[in-house]
Amino acid sequence: MEQLTQQLKSGKMEILEVPFPELNKGNILVRNHFSVISSGTEGKTVSDARKGYLAKAKSRQKEVKQVIEMVKTNGLVETYSKVMNKLEAPSPLGYSCSGEVIAVGKEVKNFKVGDWVACGGNSARHAEVVSVPINLAVKVPKDVSLKHAAFTTIGAIAIQGIRQAELSLGENCLIIGMGLIGQITYKILEASGNYPIGIDISQSHVDQARKIGLKNVYNRNQDGIEDIIESFTNGYGTDSIIITAGTSSLDPVEFAGEMARSKAKIVIVGAVPTGFSRANYYKKELDLRMSSSYGPGRNQLNYEEKGLDYPIGYVRWTENRNMQSFVKLLEANRITIEPLITHSFSLIDAPSAYDMILENSEFFTGICIEYDIDTQIKSSIELNNRNFNSEEVNVSFIGAGSFAQGTLLPNIKGKCNLVGVSTNSGTSSKYVADKYGFKYCAAESDEVYNDPNTNTVFITTRHNLHADSVIKALENGKNVFVEKPLGMNEEELEKISEAYKEAHNSGHNVHLMVGFNRRFAPAIQKAIELFDSARPKSIMIRVNAGILPKDHWVNDADIGGGRVIGEACHFIDLARHIGGSKIISVSAEAIDDPNDLHNTVVVNLKMENGSIATINYFSNGNKNLEKEFIEIYSGGTIAQINDFKELNIFGKKKERIKYKGQDKGHKNEIELFLKSIRDGEPTPIPFEESYESSLVTCKVLESITKNDKILF
Repeated sequence: MEQLTQQLKSGKMEILEVPFPELNKGNILVRNHFSVISSGTEGKTVSDARKGYLAKAKSRQKEVKQVIEMVKTNGLVETYSKVMNKLEAPSPLGYSCSGEVIAVGKEVKNFKVGDWVACGGNSARHAEVVSVPINLAVKVPKDVSLKHAAFTTIGAIAIQGIRQAELSLGENCLIIGMGLIGQITYKILEASGNYPIGIDISQSHVDQARKIGLKNVYNRNQDGIEDIIESFTNGYGTDSIIITAGTSSLDPVEFAGEMARSKAKIVIVGAVPTGFSRANYYKKELDLRMSSSYGPGRNQLNYEEKGLDYPIGYVRWTENRNMQSFVKLLEANRITIEPLITHSFSLIDAPSAYDMILENSEFFTGICIEYDIDTQIKSSIELNNRNFNSEEVNVSFIGAGSFAQGTLLPNIKGKCNLVGVSTNSGTSSKYVADKYGFKYCAAESDEVYNDPNTNTVFITTRHNLHADSVIKALENGKNVFVEKPLGMNEEELEKISEAYKEAHNSGHNVHLMVGFNRRFAPAIQKAIELFDSARPKSIMIRVNAGILPKDHWVNDADIGGGRVIGEACHFIDLARHIGGSKIISVSAEAIDDPNDLHNTVVVNLKMENGSIATINYFSNGNKNLEKEFIEIYSGGTIAQINDFKELNIFGKKKERIKYKGQDKGHKNEIELFLKSIRDGEPTPIPFEESYESSLVTCKVLESITKNDKILF
């Protein structure tokens, strides 16, 4: 299929041939008929991308600070590589479209193949096919134009602004900014029995609004505009003001304060600053409100990704119900969209639409992209016709996000054959496939599992998909490298263990390894050499993990499993490796937190050979302290590792070893894993140890819950 993308580095726009996006559980696959370009939101994105590096930095100061912090931790070379990878990757555009359902994912009940739908959100892209969560899609009756329904998401933005204004029948409303959302807002208010009046600094917008029948629209800068609004409201001032403008000027907020009546509500829909003067807002006791995009549920993981709806008795108007409202207005002919559409482009010509927006070469309001729905489109893309020797290591990837692109793939390239890649995003799959030389990019992960050319699968998806992915790969006789965690709970670990045993019993001598990379860090390997393996060790690992937002996917119990499962497992495995013996007991304590996340924990381990370990995994610290600190004590010698950059040895003599940059062992890990497959050697981390470390991690949570030591 084809999709519109832009490169953040240069702003270059391309129509790329990419695979279908993955059809996940709770999603529908839609063949687009139309999509709408948001001249405000998308125009700014494209404008920023076309700026030089200095101008980019000025407009993205938050991201610049993040890069500076990354340099401090990872060094300049690694940071530069990761930043360039982000800037060079094709970035999708669009958030409002309409089309026909061509497939439905698991647990989808309210949609079927053939339904017409309007879609919104970060997956409703300018592409021939999109995969959209069910709460970001609504059905469209067959007597409603799909071209008009493509405006549903933008209409929902307008509706949410109106709902925030809490207007009663017969009340008036001033709309500041008469672009596309402003004009839709005007139409909906008028259809609802309210009395809108609109202003804009652009005379073209004023003229166009009047041309399509919006009578009370004026130029903000015309003489006497205050008197016009005063007269319109019978001298009381406006009952409510909805700001749909996008500007860096304070004028919209200041002017709203001047025109509002006492106790009025002022709703900000557009991107405007809010550093207003106090006088009017104080004297009139004005209520300033923000309107969050399409409505309640927007950017909420539970609502959008998991498909959990809010009960209608508690949240009457969610983003999905706002979208439904707009479609019903279209169906009832209460509002008409056709007069707002000033331009239509084919997908292949879509880049010129953005040139028009940025150059302001023509007047525009509603801009549509129309798709050729009669052409046949391919779900997967083959990039070359290479053949592979089954005796060689032939690798495919399931998932290829920032970690895979920034860490794993650079260390893999040139050391094996790269066959197929499957990710959630078609643009991501295509970029990775082109950059690293994969043979094809797949629309579904099953294509990789069933591919006879692939004998090794790297799994780097979100945590909740690891277990099923590992099992499918094992069932198809593939070697597996899976990023941590191996599984999210004991039930998943047991199923993986059974699949691993079954694969070996069936004659598949497969390797299964978890990405516990710290075992292979030069500092760890050197430190272990210092000690007598027969003597017990005392191990202390301190992790200054840092704060993670409570709504981050890693903290979600169903998707990320929490930071103990998703991250602390690294250090449990590292302690087990340093101790060199099976873990026989675990006890853990966590600081109570209001979200019950168990993100700040102390874990104590006892091993069969007498070694003991304490892991302090803390999320309540400060990033100015190095992240990881390890001390090993045994036989009169101490090894101290500081963030994998430095090893201090305290024995008969004191020695300091400094490493070039931070090396957490990823390169060694990958090389040894591939070598074990190539040469028929044992897996660098025996499956039994990966399973043990993963099981102990699950038992950490059990220990916290039961407030008890767990014995093995």
